[in-house]
Amino acid sequence: MRLASLAMYASPPPLAEATAALWNFLSGALIRAGLDDVPGTLNASVRYNEAWTDPALLLAQTCGFPYVKQLRGKVRLVATPVYRHPGCDGPYKRSFILVREDSAAESLEDLRGARAAINEPFSNSGVNLFRAAIAPLARNGRFFTSVIETGGHRNSIAAILAGKADVAAIDCVTYGNVLRFDPQSLTGVRILAETVKGPGLPLVARAGASDEELSLLRQVLQQAITEPSLAPVRDVLALKDFALLSDADYEALAELERQAQQLGYPLIA
Repeated sequence: MRLASLAMYASPPPLAEATAALWNFLSGALIRAGLDDVPGTLNASVRYNEAWTDPALLLAQTCGFPYVKQLRGKVRLVATPVYRHPGCDGPYKRSFILVREDSAAESLEDLRGARAAINEPFSNSGVNLFRAAIAPLARNGRFFTSVIETGGHRNSIAAILAGKADVAAIDCVTYGNVLRFDPQSLTGVRILAETVKGPGLPLVARAGASDEELSLLRQVLQQAITEPSLAPVRDVLALKDFALLSDADYEALAELERQAQQLGYPLIA
């Protein structure tokens, strides 16, 4: 049996249910189209980043920065979701830089010497876009007093609220989902600034997937956008469409890293 994993936006709980319903439709459409060994349910036992390079991979969602840094040649781009949350622009999205509601900061410059939280080092939204915003302000490779790694965007928000960090960059899709389904988790934080936008989290298939298989995957994804019965699922996921972006489109994320390095700010520090 092949592997399917769509774990990047699976919380709060309504999103997990909607994602499962989306896959139920996709898997059924793939089976009806004659594809073999299509799993009826999403794999919850394989860690999301391990799914990306699993030889049995049928479909997974990755992050744009891990794609350009680690996955080129190891996966094939299938499509990029288009979300309708504020901060999204077609298949492109930005991060919101959050601080506590009572923070005295009025600009990024006011955060000099603050404590930052990141979700994980290879995150595009939590690190790469954040670094691009801070790099022009850094001095001798430093801007923050300390940086903690939280393991997730929602954990970074919690770290700000708990007083363990002063600032974090949260992607606009996560922020929109939490605002809609768990708004109390955002009570006490505010948006200080927005980052530049970059291509969103792509759906990928294994490197050995054929052109025919990619075409079929793209066809059923488009069917999911037009299927009337899936309207409630699309609404929960804030899903508008799927776009086809190229490898060259994602190179913009690597360029942001290079620009930060040229400014002497290779790491969030």
